[in-house]
Amino acid sequence: MVNGLLGRKLGMTRVFTEDGRWIEVTLLEAGPCTVVQRKTTDNDGYNAVQVGFGELKESRCNKPTAGHFAKAGVPAKRVLREFRVDASSELKAGDEIGTDIFKVGDRVDVSGTSKGKGFAGVIKRHGFGGGPGGHGSHFHRAPGSVGQSADPAKVYKGKRLPGRMGNAKVTTQNLEVVTVDAEKNLIAVRGSVPGANGGLVVLKHTVKGAQ
Repeated sequence: MVNGLLGRKLGMTRVFTEDGRWIEVTLLEAGPCTVVQRKTTDNDGYNAVQVGFGELKESRCNKPTAGHFAKAGVPAKRVLREFRVDASSELKAGDEIGTDIFKVGDRVDVSGTSKGKGFAGVIKRHGFGGGPGGHGSHFHRAPGSVGQSADPAKVYKGKRLPGRMGNAKVTTQNLEVVTVDAEKNLIAVRGSVPGANGGLVVLKHTVKGAQ
């Protein structure tokens, strides 16, 4: 069976437990995903399935992409991703994958694109403390010293400096599946997941297991 699903983040809410407590959850529209291509070791060097999610008008596709969907016999999809499968998997083009691959209590990793916050300084971006607030300080929100003199005469890669903040792939690991609604393709996971409401997310069974 395939290890993950594509979906959309719908937003956060809360659910009540049997003992009356409420917990914060994120509601995800997971699937249904359609298998567009099956990749095998003989043809591609590895075993995987390419799945599509979201509707797309055929007029929005270029000819190679339209031919790719036509060959699989499936309607055009907005997003394509690959998931590894075992060689014994019987999935083929045209099959649908739904939320039934997850159940309540499972642990999942959710990947998404974090909200973009534009160009930011070191205090907002990295949490620097900054300098004194007095008028005579001349050092308030600047990054400070960034390198050395004659040796090594450069700024090391990875130095925390001002720059673009957010708009990057982020994965939140080991989230608990609280509810699964197979009819509506909805999954609620405990906690928050990256990205804005409506953003694309990828759900996979966790690689670390329950902690």
